[in-house]
Amino acid sequence: MKVYPTSGIRNIALAGHGGTGKTSLAEAMIFNTGAIKRLGKVDDGNTVADFLPEEIKKKITISTALIPCEYKDAKINVLDTPGYADFYYEVCGALRVVDSMVLVFSAAAGVEVQTQVIWEDNPDMPKIVFINKMERENADFYKVLTQIKESFADNVVPLQLPIGSEDSFKGVVDLVKMKAYIFEPGTGQITVEEIPADMMDDVEMYKMELIEAAAESNDDLLSKYLDGEELSDEELKSGIKEAAANGSAVFVLCGSTLKNMGIQPLMDFIVDCSPTPHYNPIVKGKDIEKEPFSAQVFKTIADAYIGRLNMFRVFTGKMKADSVIYNASKEKEEKITQLLIMTGKEQVAVPELNAGDIAAVAKLSVTGTSDTLTQKANPVITEPIEFPQPTLSMAIEPKSKGDEDKLSGAMQRLMEEDPTITIEKNSETHQTIMRTMGDTHMDIITEKLARKFGVDVIVKEMKIPYRETIRATVEVEGKHKKQSGGHGQYGHVWIKFEPNTEEKFTFEEHVFGGAVPRNYFPAVEKGLVEALDEGVLAGYPVSSIKATLYDGSYHTVDSSEMAFKMAAKIAFKKGMESAKPVLLEPIVNVEVEIPEAYMGDIIGDLNTKRGRVMGMEPAGKKQLVKAQVPLSEMSRYTIDLKSITQGRGKFRMQMDHYEEVPAMDAEKIIAKVKKEKEEKDK
Repeated sequence: MKVYPTSGIRNIALAGHGGTGKTSLAEAMIFNTGAIKRLGKVDDGNTVADFLPEEIKKKITISTALIPCEYKDAKINVLDTPGYADFYYEVCGALRVVDSMVLVFSAAAGVEVQTQVIWEDNPDMPKIVFINKMERENADFYKVLTQIKESFADNVVPLQLPIGSEDSFKGVVDLVKMKAYIFEPGTGQITVEEIPADMMDDVEMYKMELIEAAAESNDDLLSKYLDGEELSDEELKSGIKEAAANGSAVFVLCGSTLKNMGIQPLMDFIVDCSPTPHYNPIVKGKDIEKEPFSAQVFKTIADAYIGRLNMFRVFTGKMKADSVIYNASKEKEEKITQLLIMTGKEQVAVPELNAGDIAAVAKLSVTGTSDTLTQKANPVITEPIEFPQPTLSMAIEPKSKGDEDKLSGAMQRLMEEDPTITIEKNSETHQTIMRTMGDTHMDIITEKLARKFGVDVIVKEMKIPYRETIRATVEVEGKHKKQSGGHGQYGHVWIKFEPNTEEKFTFEEHVFGGAVPRNYFPAVEKGLVEALDEGVLAGYPVSSIKATLYDGSYHTVDSSEMAFKMAAKIAFKKGMESAKPVLLEPIVNVEVEIPEAYMGDIIGDLNTKRGRVMGMEPAGKKQLVKAQVPLSEMSRYTIDLKSITQGRGKFRMQMDHYEEVPAMDAEKIIAKVKKEKEEKDK
């Protein structure tokens, strides 16, 4: 593959809901360049973009793939992105490094959730709409066009109109050239004909829309148009190009990726009209070819054999193989050996890259996703990519007990390539908690652990880190006395236990007259701190308690630190049992962002989860519901929220405080713990 100048590069992401045909579109595009000889199919598991075993098995895209298409003296860097919500972080990474996107819609299904999320999250990015699956039953171009305009904006303008639909779909009318293009299924071949007479009314109406959109892109063209003058063909093309590049209009094309119909006109439009790398907002206004070198990593692939592979975009300057670059994010120099152009999983080395190009580099020592690569003499840091926060928490453990270290190493590698996974060892429940974007994401990670790193894991519900405390004040005695020939053991304390306003444990001593010598105070405190690990109700850690040592006695020979430690533990157990012990549960602050239409359903659902709604406020076009909810009710909220809002809602939560568990719930929790303990003892 040759090295392309900046002006000859187009960076575009294929985005949209799952199942709209993005991967098939990428396949048809590369097939039309002659780079592959046979059109692969997702169902057959033989496409260039979906090459991971998990993708082939599930027949969905889970990882962004780069498919460079050399076409008409240009290079289209196509990033094929996943369409399922669990893998939205892949879309976020891809959209950082492209200059426009093709939003793919199904002509039968219309506007779907994930397409809506992507459009609304990226209102300013230039877009092209491709209405796919025109050959399908119930395909309706005009219905989908109306839905898109109603859902997003009225600056959505057809560039083509379909000739026929469903089984009779055979071509499009090009509204710029005013010709009919008839496609030969499969080959991409086009025959040019005159426009069918029965379509002329629609053609003339949409042609006027197109002329208006072109005129509005440029003040000179707009003046001419408003003065009633006709725009020449060249002016029309120039206006369309400007509107497409600056995002002032969204142009609509259509076709069938499965039959390779309508793909070539889309590729022509991308090369002729989509923005060049100079338009990207990160570099706009700069002479990007003359600026010092800077690039950003948008994706990392962790391979058990070849190690780490970083995919990046050069934003400014030139990058050469066999050079030293500077990772400004980590403040470390890195040695570049080869620059690799990826086509799916295939790699080809190139000697250099110009500003705007997208490629990969292997075996960098510290570089990860979001890092800025630059020159040490002129360090530039690009804003980190904002990825969504993981919201599904599950406990994981290796099936083989000896695989703990292996699992830890494997998770570290997976976290390098997936910025949304987090791992945490909970010191209270002693579980390893993995947070992901949803259940499909969780399944894919466990499959990767087994395939890539040979670690089979068990995924369980996360244990809730309950705690215990007291609600009354008591004064209790703790005495440890043992005589067994020679030195005995003697420790004797009186301790007052009372509720603490803070969550932590507080120890004080008010001993008068030396009833307990000062040198035994630390032993008493240590005994109490050790006893905090296990409460009397269900064995959960104890918090929010204050202990005051106020009296006791000692023996000049038999007393020891160990004896006073044991006496303190005896007093603790007695005190906990008689001071009205209660169970505490973690309460989280939850913020749920949803379209207003779902407000009632969300509030009703939070109420069933023992949540307290604290307030509501607008968040752009959506509503933000703030609530406090017990953590035990939130473990699978990701799945509940998707179900209630059809995937249109998102949420975040943060630990806030502990509260007493209602008596009925507490009884169930205590009974469950006792039953588990009995079964374990058997």
